Amino acid sequence: MTHSPSRRAAAQRMLGGLALLGGGALWPWQAAQAQFRVEIAGVGATQIPIAIGAFRDEGRIPQPISRIIKADLERSGLFRILDATADRLDDTSRPPLPDWRSKGADALLTGSATPLADGRFDVRYQLWDVLKGQGSGIVSLVVMAGDLRQAAHRIADDIYQRLTGDPGVFSTRIAYVSKAGARHTLVVADADGEGAQAPLTISQPIISPAWSPDGQRLAYVSFEGGKPVVVVQEVSTGRRRVVAGFKGSNSAPAWSPDGRQLAVTLSRDGGSQLYLIGADGQGLQRVTQSSAIDTEAAWSPDGRALYFVSDRGGAPQIYTVPASGGQPRRVTFTGGYNISPAISPDGRHMAYISQVDAGYRLHLMELASGKVTPLTDTRDDESPSFAPNSKLIIYATRAQGRDVLMTTSLDGRIKARLATSQADVREPVWGPFLHPARR
Repeated sequence: MTHSPSRRAAAQRMLGGLALLGGGALWPWQAAQAQFRVEIAGVGATQIPIAIGAFRDEGRIPQPISRIIKADLERSGLFRILDATADRLDDTSRPPLPDWRSKGADALLTGSATPLADGRFDVRYQLWDVLKGQGSGIVSLVVMAGDLRQAAHRIADDIYQRLTGDPGVFSTRIAYVSKAGARHTLVVADADGEGAQAPLTISQPIISPAWSPDGQRLAYVSFEGGKPVVVVQEVSTGRRRVVAGFKGSNSAPAWSPDGRQLAVTLSRDGGSQLYLIGADGQGLQRVTQSSAIDTEAAWSPDGRALYFVSDRGGAPQIYTVPASGGQPRRVTFTGGYNISPAISPDGRHMAYISQVDAGYRLHLMELASGKVTPLTDTRDDESPSFAPNSKLIIYATRAQGRDVLMTTSLDGRIKARLATSQADVREPVWGPFLHPARR
């Protein structure tokens, strides 16, 4: 198999991570260097007009609550923001709804942010249905200063769900790998790229990060010991352990939906094949039995099947197999080179990378019908991952000679670029909902 230079991560996964690099040291938990700016292109087929003003007393708190909410909603491409900062609005008084209806607003957000004597902050808001002339009722979030951004994201999630019917993902997190010179960093950030933290920095590659279903752990492949091994790390504490360090290569971890197992690619018995292993590193089970390279497993949401990449037909294509083992079935037939499957949490779609001419582009398959839709016109896409509400996909690509992260809607109409100024970024993965009740 041959690979474009931009396909570094996918090539390492397809070859079982056999490119060995030199030694390095583990850095302590630290704040990530790079911060993000968001560039949005495109809008949804329809946009909901919503008026948002500054929260009362917002100037007395360390985070611009209303601006964070606006940025979240704008990034979705589904909302048209009307500026209400000139109006004196808060959560307690009834706003002049007929005036806002005449300005074209369907909804209006009012709120307040009050410092409390114990150092916490009381953030209150109310969403008004301008057309019906009704308020949703006041909601109060009492949080510490360090949780104010998260409170703003939760408010944006609530608005998104009330106005679209789908759960918002603004309060979720992403993980990705950043590379600056010889330094490779595993980064965890809010879904808007802010609040970035670096649980691991080493001088060898880190590839294939994967979130556990509870959002508390990350599995990834580390080369820091001179060979690729699968590591599971607790995000909050930094505690880590090798769960697959067999002879040969250990790569491409994927969590089972119940969080008890990982699907991994191992070459311990010869060629790269799929195995299941417990999250504690116990109970190894072989899934595929072939002389081909089988790798990049992705679970179905019900945990009954694995989707994976294999060159058993002569070139990389995507197959599916029961998680308990059995006869694989080919899934992709359009294009001669298809890799990196990601299954939407609702089980309806598969995102993957397909070679088109000399480039690699993000595609979407409707699993029930097999219908395939190209989502991008770029040439170096890789590593797709679905948002937990199944409405967006994050992926890596190249722009102006650098690796960057993008999100796209499932129809490809709305794209947002998360661009850093100090490092290349790749291998993004979107974390689960942080609040189980909202799954």
